[in-house]
Amino acid sequence: MTTQAATGRCQGTETAMTKIERLYGYCGQSPWLDNLTRASLRDGTLARMVADGIRGVTANPTIFARSITGSHDYEEQFSTLMAAGKSVDEAYWELVISDASEALTVLRPVFDGGDCIDGFVSVEVSPELAHDAPATIAAARWLRRRIDQPNLLVKIPATAEGVTAVETLTGEGCSINVTLLFSLSRYAEIIEAYLSGLERFTANGGDPSTVSSVASFFVSRVDSEVDQRLEALGTDEALALRGQAAIAQAKLAYRLFTEQFATGRWHRLAGLGADIQRPLWASMSTKNPKDRDTRYVEELIGPDTVATLPEATIAAFEDHGTMARTVDTGVPQAAELIQRLAAVGIDMTAVGRTLEDNGIASFDKAYQDVLVNLAAAAPTAGHAREKGSPHTSRRRTHARS
Repeated sequence: MTTQAATGRCQGTETAMTKIERLYGYCGQSPWLDNLTRASLRDGTLARMVADGIRGVTANPTIFARSITGSHDYEEQFSTLMAAGKSVDEAYWELVISDASEALTVLRPVFDGGDCIDGFVSVEVSPELAHDAPATIAAARWLRRRIDQPNLLVKIPATAEGVTAVETLTGEGCSINVTLLFSLSRYAEIIEAYLSGLERFTANGGDPSTVSSVASFFVSRVDSEVDQRLEALGTDEALALRGQAAIAQAKLAYRLFTEQFATGRWHRLAGLGADIQRPLWASMSTKNPKDRDTRYVEELIGPDTVATLPEATIAAFEDHGTMARTVDTGVPQAAELIQRLAAVGIDMTAVGRTLEDNGIASFDKAYQDVLVNLAAAAPTAGHAREKGSPHTSRRRTHARS
């Protein structure tokens, strides 16, 4: 394990530290910002947030689409790229690479000053490729070449094909943020892919200390989907289980993490310098207006984890969030809750498959929409993808396996 093993109420000398700083300093949890905009880079907002305790940045196709289409900050660079003969698809990735590279520079001191535990920026391959392992691998390699910085995490969706890509790329020494994890069964596959990839990398003479990884386990979306199914069932027993599935499943995911990274197999890799693949809690803003707005943060605090937080959740947590080690409390009750869900007909693996499909579809829509908007803004609005790129799917009609 890499970070301080916090206990009890994560207490320490509070002085002038922000709560975000104390999450890491006293609780061993790394807070990352779940957003990236060019405006925040240029006006110093991201740098100030890092100074206040943010230790990493995640982005996804929806975040980049919102940033690009929601401001004028990209117009000059986009016009220059179009004048240079780039396709809209190529230009989009240049915009993304520019923002990611600037963010990596802002976070580099965190990376260099913290034994390479944090300071990462995550950039996701095209969601078009989610069910195409060879294309995902090619796109990840391309991103690594284009953004040649050690604190880059290439983001890969945890589809069945993504599991294959994670193992292959880890075996090549690629640092990965595995995203869109919604079920314990798929999480177990991702851990195995990481371990197998590291074993292959070290067997070929690679230095595992250069490889980093997080596994992004989504939280609030699970409650949204499960609660919808419970309400459709409508029984008193089913309705009594609403709002509890996400936290319970995340606690069981943390138990799985601690078990898998305490085996002899893991200790052999750790002895060679390998680092754990930390669980990352994603989708931490509450969707139910009846919920406490800091609930998901407060109930999943613990060592060797990452919490990705949007600005509003960070502000809420600083204002009225409570801090205690909670991620490994109530685990037997969490396991019982999952059993009770199964008893009323809620299959959490099926829930995970639905959320995976919905997540990929949502990201792909955002990606396609931003390309259409950029094409419309191009001086000669033609084919957005006439030149192609490593992020263009060769199998748009690929069926889910």
